[in-house]
Parts: sequence; C-alpha cells; structure tokens
Amino acid sequence: MRFTDAHIPFGMAWTSPFAKWQGPLAELNSLDLAVDVTGRALADRGLDPQEITEWTLGCTVPQQYAFYGVTGVARRLGAGEHGGPWISRACATSAAVVEHLATQVELRAHTTTIGVVTDRTSNGPLMLWSSAAGPGGAPVSEHWVLDPMKLDPTTGQSMNDTAENTARSAGYTREQVDEVALLRYEQYRSALADDRAVQRAYMVPVRIPGRRGDTWVEEDHGVFPTTAEGLARLRPVAPDGVVTYGAQTHPADGCAGVVVASTGRARELGRDGVTAQILATGFARAEPAYMPKAPVPAALRALHDAGLDVADVDVVTTHNPFAVNDLWFAEQTGFPLERMNPYGSSLVYGHPQGPTGARAVTELIHALHARGGGTGLFTGCAAGDSAGAVVVRVDG
Repeated sequence: MRFTDAHIPFGMAWTSPFAKWQGPLAELNSLDLAVDVTGRALADRGLDPQEITEWTLGCTVPQQYAFYGVTGVARRLGAGEHGGPWISRACATSAAVVEHLATQVELRAHTTTIGVVTDRTSNGPLMLWSSAAGPGGAPVSEHWVLDPMKLDPTTGQSMNDTAENTARSAGYTREQVDEVALLRYEQYRSALADDRAVQRAYMVPVRIPGRRGDTWVEEDHGVFPTTAEGLARLRPVAPDGVVTYGAQTHPADGCAGVVVASTGRARELGRDGVTAQILATGFARAEPAYMPKAPVPAALRALHDAGLDVADVDVVTTHNPFAVNDLWFAEQTGFPLERMNPYGSSLVYGHPQGPTGARAVTELIHALHARGGGTGLFTGCAAGDSAGAVVVRVDG
C-alpha cells in the first residue's frame, strides 16, 4: 500500500529493552508495561496524550484485562476520549499497526496517531475450552505461546522445520548459518559502544514496581555472548539440520511505540524537524512450511508500491528468527548481508512477537538518520509462512 502523507517524526518511535522470557519482566503484565513506558516516552518527548486521536494496540499474547484493549491503555494515560483497534498479526503485528495508522493519516481522519505494541511471552496463558464430550469432561487445552511454535495446523510442521526446509532447498551449510549469527551479534555489540549511545537514543527503561521500591531494567537482558567457537560446538535442533539454538532467536518480553502523523504535524514533532516518511507497506505469504522465504515477496511488494527497487534501498532491517532468513533475503535480492541490521536484530536480542517489528523499524530510522538520510526497508516473517514489510525515507 502506497502512502504520500504519513510520517514517523524522528524521535517519536521508541522501544523498551527486551528481556529473555522468564527474566526480569516475567511477572509484569504487558499492558502495565506499555502504559508505564509509553507514558514516560511521551512525557520525555513533550507530546500530550490528549493530542493523539487514534490509538492502536498491537498485542499477540492475551493478558489480564486485555479484553478492554487499547481503551484501557489510552484512559490510563489521560487520553480517555480516544480509542482504536487491537491488531494482532503474529510477528507481523508491528507492520500491520504501522499500515493502519498510516492509512488513518493518509485518509485525513487523524493527524496524530500512535501504535502501542507490547507482548509478554513469559508465563503465556494456558487456554482451556470446556468439552463435555471429552473423557470425564476434560477440557481442550492449548499453551498460547509454546504450542504454535511446535505446530502449524495447516502444515503439521514446526517453525524450526520451516527454517530447515528453506536451508535444505537453498543448500545452505551449517557454516553459512553460523557466520550470519556471528555477524548479527557483532553488529549488536557495535550498538553498545560509548555507553550504549545508539540504544539510549531510542530505548526507554522499564520500571518494575515492588514492595521495597522500584527496580529498573535499562538494557536488553539475556543476550548470550556469541563466538565462532561457541556456535560451532552447538548441536543442531533437528538431527542432520543446520539450525542451532545459537542461530535462532529466543522468546522475550518487551514493548515499543510509534507515532504516525501528517506531514505538517510530523515536522512539528520530529527532532530538528526530521521525519521518516512511510512510503509503503506490503504483506505476502510463502509456500507452506517455508516461512523464512516470506519476507522477500513482502519486501518486493512494498518496494513496488513505493515505486522503488532493491537497488534504491540504503539500509535493511529484518525480523529474523532464524539466520536462514537473512541468507535467503540476500541471495534472492542481492542486498549485502553486512548492510542489513546495523544494530543487530531479533536473532540476537530476542523476540517478544508483537513489538519486535516496531523495534526494527525504530532502529532502521536511526540508522538512516546516522548516515544523513536515505531509504530504508524493514521486512520480517510471521506465523503461517507470512511476512510484513515497511518502506521509509528519512530526510536528514
């Protein structure tokens, strides 16, 4: 979908630190997390919540009181007159949220909108459905977080299977997969230089209330130190496979936020008047059980709608739950691996599902600004062999 009047004001996209599941954010309701982080992010940036007239919640893991969706979030932040939809599109949720907000602005229904994207994979709910026909009336159950990773009901295969299927069809070796995993870790480490100067520009600490006072999570938690030797020692997840736990992401908890506004409003809100214009979004689906392939057609669709080719793109960020994703993207598009994910990726810092894409978009905008502007592409896969993509242009 093409856009001409939808912008993310520079500085008006942020993310919390991501914490590996069962870590410091494990007991924090993701809606409470989003309210606290969003409130402090908006206050620090001087944007009154009441000026935002369209609110959108991106969330894939139900939490207590989630039935009320974004209305609860907006009211707790002082914008009770306004609400909006709850969008859930698995790991492409952030791209769907950006598309919805950009559409609202493009249609001139709103001039200032926000996406609040949050998820907690820790302690994911155990869903129970009563079944009188079951033995002893036993309910049908599903673990909301764990079970979908192990089984796509349309293919009977796991998410790890989709990575192995893609690697096998392309002939990727274990060494190639490990090299990408190490590259992404080294890029992430570069973003920690100068006391995390890059991350501090867009990362909002998490406050955890406690009986003995508040504690704070100020940086990513659970990033595992990665070396070539360490990767080589790991066993593949599947017998005779090429994907190890070192070459795939880990579930995480976290949140992110993104403001989308009209051209004039975005220039008022953006730091030094700088904006990231949303040029287009795109969604696509790969063949069954080949999820890592899906980001390529999603990216090409978004680029086509923007009137661009891959050669016009300066920086790419990806949601890459498997190193295989980036190998496939580079092979199919010719875009160099080293020009992707300059600040690391979800492969390294984890995957809270809904907000992962918003963090990648935020990092994309900052990487483009650091180079003096340019055109950027985010693309990432999602459950069901699907993917979403966003194309932006930073003007300085």
